Amino acid sequence: MRSDVLLSPAAFAASQGDWVVLDATVLLPGQSHDLDELFLKRRLPGARRLALDDVSDPESDLPHMAATPGRFAATLSRLGISERDRVLCTDRFGVVGACRAWWLFRLFGHETVRVLDGGMPAWEAMGGAVEGGVFVPADPASYRPRPFYARLAGVGDVAAALKDGGLVLDARSAGRFRGEVAEPRPGVRSGHMPGAVNVPYDQVLDTTGAFLSDEPLHERLSRAGARSGRAATTTCGSGLTAAVLTVALAAAGCDEGALYDGSWAEWGRDPALPVVTGEASA
Repeated sequence: MRSDVLLSPAAFAASQGDWVVLDATVLLPGQSHDLDELFLKRRLPGARRLALDDVSDPESDLPHMAATPGRFAATLSRLGISERDRVLCTDRFGVVGACRAWWLFRLFGHETVRVLDGGMPAWEAMGGAVEGGVFVPADPASYRPRPFYARLAGVGDVAAALKDGGLVLDARSAGRFRGEVAEPRPGVRSGHMPGAVNVPYDQVLDTTGAFLSDEPLHERLSRAGARSGRAATTTCGSGLTAAVLTVALAAAGCDEGALYDGSWAEWGRDPALPVVTGEASA
């Protein structure tokens, strides 16, 4: 159900004390900001800052791959969060970082987690209060992860799904998917996986950056082949915007499936893996 995944700004306003708020803002290619500085200047009341690098694997040569359970737990413990807390993930630019954080929490078995629909822009547009200035950290807690690895796909899982006619949804732009636009990372080929379906992540969002309402969201995902009982694997350039599609699937009542964490950064650089160009969207 949508309410099990997304929290509207109005619903958050009515229940602020029930949530631990995490600013999980991330930068997409082409964006350059000092996120820590922005956090100190303006944030949701009571928010804590979750830096993507702190919940990524520092040993991987792929961008921001999911951390080990121990690293994830250490980060959440340091932020004063336990597995019993109700967590609301936000992003100051929209929903991408919040969706990535939501997926990470789900990966490590944390079920009481939501995405602030529309992020900080929607909150401020509603007239919601913000705060700034010195951030006072919460007291450390003890976080116990319960990994649920069915929510994580590796390259072998994706190859098998494509071979067996499984649904793989690619959140990259149509130009990148078709191979008309060069990839932002050097050494990564242009194009897409044979059999993948293109659903650019912004197509599940409205003009304000919030998720589409129920009927158009169902329609867009159904057109791509998603339906109740059919698991999908989501992918993108590096595992960020894929999480937007995973959240959309869950909000629409579909099987949230798995996220291919290596995404195109891994697939596109491996000459042994097939790449095609042209149309394959729905």
